Amino acid sequence: MDVQKYIASGTLELYVAGLLSEKENEEIHRYADVYPEIRKEIEAIEAVVLQLTKSTSPGMPNTAFDAIRSHTNDDVVPLNTKTPVFSYLGWAASLLFAAGMLWMYLENGKLNTEVKVVEQERQTLKEQLDGIEETLANNEETEWLLNALRSKEIAVVALNGQSVAPTTYAKVYWNKKEQKVYVDAQGLPEPPEGYDYQVWSLTLEPLAPTSIGVLSNFEVNSTRVFELQNDNTSEAFGITLEPEGGSETPNLEQLYTLGTVGP
Repeated sequence: MDVQKYIASGTLELYVAGLLSEKENEEIHRYADVYPEIRKEIEAIEAVVLQLTKSTSPGMPNTAFDAIRSHTNDDVVPLNTKTPVFSYLGWAASLLFAAGMLWMYLENGKLNTEVKVVEQERQTLKEQLDGIEETLANNEETEWLLNALRSKEIAVVALNGQSVAPTTYAKVYWNKKEQKVYVDAQGLPEPPEGYDYQVWSLTLEPLAPTSIGVLSNFEVNSTRVFELQNDNTSEAFGITLEPEGGSETPNLEQLYTLGTVGP
């Protein structure tokens, strides 16, 4: 038996209010003997009911007996020791009122719980939709990149790791017609905080580097492919690690990758 679920069902409030059948009352008596949690819950509900009925009862003022005594004579009148039926009705009405208040309290609690569940489900659905939209956007971006890299105008330049980072690598896809390069930096580690990778177009004789851009937002680019403009007569491409935002000239001590353009 799920005791907590049974307690939350509202049956014990109806029991205290006297609204259950004799068979149901006997069942709750048995449960109270077996499960201490149920017995404590019944006692707690009874305490609340007594407090509510006490607060709603008009009571009797302290001067009531004096007022009654002043209107009686000295003859001894036997007292009726039976409780009037109206007294029982008053207590029953108070008890029903208390039970109703308890029922409203429980229903309000259930409603608040349901509202929280609906809100959580709405938030979960929103997160799922956001994830789907992000996936679709990534798919569109990937498809666009594949189409760009498969163009017959593309020249592929492999960039190999240099002494500062011999295991690194990158690729440059150069579309001479559109004067664009697509840098695949998947083989580069994330740059340290405060630094960016900078791409250089090189002529070899004489050696002259020209910056064609910085690989910004490296850590959030899931494809690690960056599009840069290149209207230079490039004979080679190199990538260096520079202070954030790039440099006027390359720091050759931080030359990560380098590759020459084939014939």
